[in-house]
Formats: sequence, structure tokens, C-alpha cells
Amino acid sequence: MLTDDSITIVDLFSGCGGLTAGFHSYRAPGRDDSPFRTVGAVEHDLAAASTYAANFGEHTGIERVHAGDIEAWDPGVVQEEVDVILGGPPCQGFSALNKKNLLNDQGDARNVLWREYVRVVRALRPKVFVIENVARFLDSGEYALLRAETEGPGGLLGEYELTEARVLNAADYGVPQARRRAIVLATRRDVLAASPEGLGLDHPRPTHTRVRRGGPVPGPVETVVGGGAPLSPWETVESIFAKTPRATTTTELPARSCAPLGVELPGAYRTFELHLGRNPRPLSRLRYEAIPPGGNRNDLPPELSTRAWLRHRTGTGDVMGRLRSDRPSVTIRTEFFKPEKGRYLHPSEHRPITHMEAAYIQGFDEDFRWCGSKLQIARQIGNAVPVGLASALAGQVYRYLVGVGVVTEPLLPTAP
Repeated sequence: MLTDDSITIVDLFSGCGGLTAGFHSYRAPGRDDSPFRTVGAVEHDLAAASTYAANFGEHTGIERVHAGDIEAWDPGVVQEEVDVILGGPPCQGFSALNKKNLLNDQGDARNVLWREYVRVVRALRPKVFVIENVARFLDSGEYALLRAETEGPGGLLGEYELTEARVLNAADYGVPQARRRAIVLATRRDVLAASPEGLGLDHPRPTHTRVRRGGPVPGPVETVVGGGAPLSPWETVESIFAKTPRATTTTELPARSCAPLGVELPGAYRTFELHLGRNPRPLSRLRYEAIPPGGNRNDLPPELSTRAWLRHRTGTGDVMGRLRSDRPSVTIRTEFFKPEKGRYLHPSEHRPITHMEAAYIQGFDEDFRWCGSKLQIARQIGNAVPVGLASALAGQVYRYLVGVGVVTEPLLPTAP
């Protein structure tokens, strides 16, 4: 049920909606619904935008989901006062997989799309904004320019103050995945002035921590950050694979079509329908069977290996690796279904992980609806912000806006 006291958000470069899903899943004390209401979203990829619309269109309004380039989007279509802008400008140009562009940020057009984010912030003047990106973004020239935009009254964003950016690990917030993301936070200066401590929006404290082998058994860990509650051990992928069916994968999506944005695409498919496997070659199957729990390409006998792998016994050890059931997953990327791309083999079964399992690791629930082909859906899953990390950010935003008086927290019922 939408209420007039909702915290309004706009999601830029929304993808399939990982950030939105996390904000909508957050429950504040005394509420049985989310305090956040999305009033606009922008995503240039049609399949991803269609997935977003299929899941959030009824809440946001289909007409509020712009499937196209952000350069062509007019923020004026948002009539409400906007409290929060979220967004993850395309990050491939900054990633470790694309080191060449680190030498020249202008060499990749995707690296300058944060400027469009700035344009929207200037137009809508949110109370706070959140930018997420790969960790290397903080070492880029573009991040330095973003900081310059907020320094001094002459800056385009001079009315905002950036909190010192941090790299957060999703595993530290209960996500069964070790995924490091740069999180940039900013607070409008008049909102910051209302803070009792005179502080802007800050990053959420971790709720979980790594427990090394030989450490304490699962349970609260007596490690406390900043005087907060005891931290729990990292979530592992064991719970994910415990709920996924064995030996029931399929290679094709059901024949079905949808058109949430007026363009027909395959779908929509619920997450539980995405238990998609592959038809591996005999050699690939033999390799899967030869790799022990926790192992990788280095465990293959010479006759099943390759010349390149035999020459290079160090380096990319995750190639053809099994996920370890007692740890969080490695970062789920867009080609998680290819074990030659990383540690994406099932912990015990002789196959790569499926789209369904990757989506669960990312935090999407079984009824989340996906639009597009197998490859398009895989890209959406791999590019998404983990829902659990987004929910932690949502809680931090909510508590901050309550603290500065922007939001009135519901009164909790008193015990008789």
C-alpha cells in the first residue's frame, strides 16, 4: 500500500532492478511494507528494462520506466519531490577485466555516463544519492572529476557533500557472495545541516564477518565494529544449493512471450524456472568429473588439461573451479554458466551452476520475473547489485532520513 509519507526514489541505470529490489524489500520497524516508493527508472537495455517493468511496473508505473539511453530521458517527467537517487553507471570500462581503459578513462564511452547521473541529480535535487560501481572506479580519473564537481560553490553539485567512498563486500551484509562494490554517498548540504551530529549519509556497518578455518562454530562472532551488535559468520552457498533440485536441469526456456514495455520478448519466467543447464562436450564432462570439491583446473590430470593450463600453474586459479560449499560464492559475473570463465562449477555435481542458482546467490526470490533470452537473463543476473547489499543500503538511508527529520518513524506498539 503506497502512502504519502513514502521515501521516493529514482533508479538510474537500473538493470533488472537489484537496487530497487533491495530498497523495496527493506522493512522499517513498525511497518509491514517498504517505506520506499520508486517514481522513476531508466535502463537502456530493453530486456533488462522489461524485467524491471515486469516486477516493479505496477508499483512504479509502466510509464515511469524509460527503456532507452539516459541521454534521451527528461527528468521533468517526475513530478514528485525526489528523496533518493540510486544508480550504477555502466562499469565495464573500470573493471579489472578491462585494465587498458584505466590508462585513459575517455577511451570508453561507458565511463562518462556518470555525467548523465549528475545531470539528473541537478534536475531533481534529491536529499541523498547513491552511486555503486566496481572497486576500481575509486582509482579512476572519472571519480576524481566527480569529487571535483562537489567541491566549492562553483561545482555543478556544489550543494552536495560526498561521504568518503568505500568498497563494501556484499558478504559482510549477509549475501552468500564475495562481491566488492564501490559505494559513493552524497548528502544535500541543507539536509546535512539538519543532522544532530552534522554528518552526512554514511555507509552501513557490516552484519557479518569472515570466519577462517579452525575458527568458531557458526553462531554470533564476538567481533564488533564501531560498538554495534556482534557479527555473524559469512553466509555460505550451502543453503542455496540445499534448496535447488538435483538432476532436473533443462537446456531451454519454456516457449512463452511477454511485452511489459510493448515489445515482445521471451518470458516472463519465474526464477525457479531458470534451472538451465548445458550440453557439455564429452571432454568437458570428463573435466567436471575429475575436479574434486574446492578444486580447479590445476587438479586435472595432464590428459584432460590444456597446454596453456599446464604451462601456467599459477594465476587464474578460479578457472574451471568448483564453488566451495563452506564459503560465499565468488562474484557472479555475466558468464557464470561457463566454468572456463571462473569458479562456477557446482560444489558437488558435475555441471556449472544454473541461472536459477546464480539468481538465488544474488538474492532474487523464486517469484522474481525475468524477460529475455538465456543470454540476456544471464547478463541481467550478473550485472545486478546483490539484493541483500541494496537492502543494507536502504536501511542506512532510512535511518539517516529519520535522524534528520525528513521521515517520521512510526510509533511502535507498547507492551501491555
